This record gives sequence, C-alpha cells and structure tokens, in this order.
Amino acid sequence: MNWRRPIIKYLLSASGSRIPKILKEIGSLEFAGADEIRSLTERKLTTILLHAYTNVPYYRRILRDCHVVSGNEVKLENFSKIPLLTKEIITEQGQNLLSQDYKSRKPYENTSGGSTGEPVRFIQDAEYDQWNIATKIYFNAVLGKELGQAEMKLWGSDRDIIEGNLTVKDRMINYLYNRKFFNSYRFDDDHIRQLVALNNRHKPVAYWSYMESAFELANFLLRTRLDFYPPKIVISTIGPLTDEVKERIETGMRCKVYNQYGSREVGAVACQCKEQGGLHTFPWWNHVEILNDKGQAVDQGEGNVVVTTFHNFSMPLIRYDIGDVAVPGGHQCACGRNTFQLKKVMGRTLGYFRKSDRSLVHSHFIVQALFFRDWIKKFQAIQDALDHVLIRVELRSGYEPPKEDIDDIVTKIKMLMGQSCGVDFDFVESISRTESGKYLYTICEVK
Repeated sequence: MNWRRPIIKYLLSASGSRIPKILKEIGSLEFAGADEIRSLTERKLTTILLHAYTNVPYYRRILRDCHVVSGNEVKLENFSKIPLLTKEIITEQGQNLLSQDYKSRKPYENTSGGSTGEPVRFIQDAEYDQWNIATKIYFNAVLGKELGQAEMKLWGSDRDIIEGNLTVKDRMINYLYNRKFFNSYRFDDDHIRQLVALNNRHKPVAYWSYMESAFELANFLLRTRLDFYPPKIVISTIGPLTDEVKERIETGMRCKVYNQYGSREVGAVACQCKEQGGLHTFPWWNHVEILNDKGQAVDQGEGNVVVTTFHNFSMPLIRYDIGDVAVPGGHQCACGRNTFQLKKVMGRTLGYFRKSDRSLVHSHFIVQALFFRDWIKKFQAIQDALDHVLIRVELRSGYEPPKEDIDDIVTKIKMLMGQSCGVDFDFVESISRTESGKYLYTICEVK
C-alpha cells in the first residue's frame, strides 16, 4: 500500500503549494487536441510577453523594437522576430533581465553551463519551482511511477565528495518521497556493489539517473550476474540515449528505459511516453522551437533547441537558445497525445573518467570546479591518459588566469582522480563543436 501518496498531497495542500491544482490542470490538458494546444500556447505566450514588456527592462526594449507588444496588445505574428536569448546576453544584461517585482516572488539563484561550457547564473522563483515539480510528477506517473512509490536517484553530488553528507532537510524530503539517493561521482566496482545492495533493500519502482551511470550499472550487472531486484522503469537524462545504450541498460537492469531531456535554466523540456518513441514536450510549461542557423523553424533534420518559459516571471527566458541540437518529431503519437515531440536530442555529454586503478569517477565534478571563473569563456576537460587530465580553455578578452584559481582547480581534480594525476592547461583561441553541432564538456580518450 502506498501510504505516502495521500500524506504528500495533504502536506502540499496544507502548506499552500499549488502543485495539486497544477497537476489537475496538466491532467485536463494531457490529451488535448491540436487546436486546444495552439490556443493554450498563444494564451501563455501572451501572458509572459505582456509581463516581460511591463516589468523587464531588457524585454521592454526588445519587444517594442520587434513590434511584438504595443501598449497592452501582443502581436504573436511577430514572435519569430524576437532575437534569440543566449548565455552571453544573460551575462551581459544581468539585472536588466530581472522583473522589477522579482523579490516578491520568493526568488532563488540557479546555475548552469549547458552544452557550451559557458556557465551562467539566473533567477527562478516559487511558481517556476512548483510547475517544474508538477511536470516531473506528471511524466513519472505517465511512465508508471506514482508519487510516494520507492525510487532511486542515481546522481552526482559534489557536496558528498567535499563535505561528506546530505543535509537533514535532504534526508527528510528523501524519506517522505521514498527516495534513496546514491552518489554516482565515484563509481568503481565496490561502490556499485553498495548500490546493488541498497537497491535490493529498497526495491525501487523507478530510477532517475545520468545516462552514463545507468549504463555502467547495467554493464556491471551483466558482467557479474549479481542478484538485482529490477525496477519498473529507468528515466535516463544528461546524455544522449542511443538505441544501443538503451538496449544495454534494459538488458542489464531488466526494465524499460525512457529518455528525458531538460536543463537547469528551463527545467523539464521533454520525456518519452510508454511508446518509447519521440520525447513529448509540455505545452503548459514551455514553448519549444527547433530552428536552423538562420532562425527558421526546422521540420526535418537537426536544429537548435530554443525554449520560452511560461512560469518564471522573476526572470523570463524568451526564445532562449540552450545550445543543444535536436531533431523535431511532429505531433502524432500512438499514445494519443498531440504534443510537439523531439525525435532525437543530441544534447550535452557528461561522462565518466577512469582512474589509474581503472575505477570510474564522473567528470561532472571537474566541470563544477571550472564554473564561474571570470577568466574562463569556455572550457573542455580531456582525459588523455589514466594519470593525466588536460583542461582546454578559451580565455575571456582582457583576462589572465589567477594562480590561486589554477591551484584550486588542480586540487579539486586530484581530489577526484587521485593525487598522482597530472593536470595541465591549454589556452586556445576557440573550442570546436562536434559534427552534430554540440560542444562537449568532457572527453575521455582512455579505453
């Protein structure tokens, strides 16, 4: 019996959270027809554009110059004329992107580097957080995992590496949601055995996991043939889920694997349904466009992912270029939903590095060590030998790397990789994209 579900819903309602009401709204829209979805999108775009025009200095100028807003009238036929928002613009504009009333909206700061290796700070708020949580609860339920059922979060935590423990608040939330958290930054055989033992005690219905972490767990299970209680589903994120990788995870973990795509800046963007085809976007939450390099909508083939947030009124992101590449997948799905789909996402890639003892550690910890250094424009961490990591850096104009920053980065890399690991820096004019048009944070050249 899932006794946690009614308790969670009661506590959410008693605390004044809008999540229960949001879930009802999402449920009413789940199988909406094309006309209803179009009407919903137009209504939500109109609301956020009017708010941005009235309250956000940057957008007041942009929306006026593009003839998108005049007085209190929104002309959506000019929406495509709005210039794309980039990480560089966010960094340059700073406070000009904040709504004048953001302090009254329970704001908090979040950070991301996206696929480009260009970290950025942004503000989100209570309304954004509740819609994001509700959307995640929704697609978990679509895939068969109800609120309060046992789950495992196979994730990376630099706090666990540096400080050693989750906070009391983290532990209380994890208990209430019946969630076990396992740090996948260090992922050698001993740690995976601990994970398997935890899995068999907890008996999770679902895993929420880095793609690479689920893949390594599946490989370990196939290699060792250890007894493993299979979950019902794995939701794979942060990394492209190829057919080969999906098949390997499903074989090793003996369950279905579903691809999910999102980012810290805009939250959940899309997720597969049980048909395991394209990834459904969420028209109540974000407006997603796939554009070519000329800013034109792409019907077939690859394009750039551009997202407009509907529910971050503290810092609206309108036509935000995430830096990822995806293939559009139309609107038709055998599941009966008519939402716009992404056929394939060639997003960010964050994988494992291999230590000198051949054990695995997740490279995201190194990426975090490189975030928000004023002198770094873009970066890429490359493991070119078991005992060596090369940090490739594009310097910002007019900056030189401070020795204390270099020493701090080296210290943190050695903390993860071992004290014998050598670290060198290569300062370059530019960091190239892959053939698919994305940047790679990290590259492991060790077989």
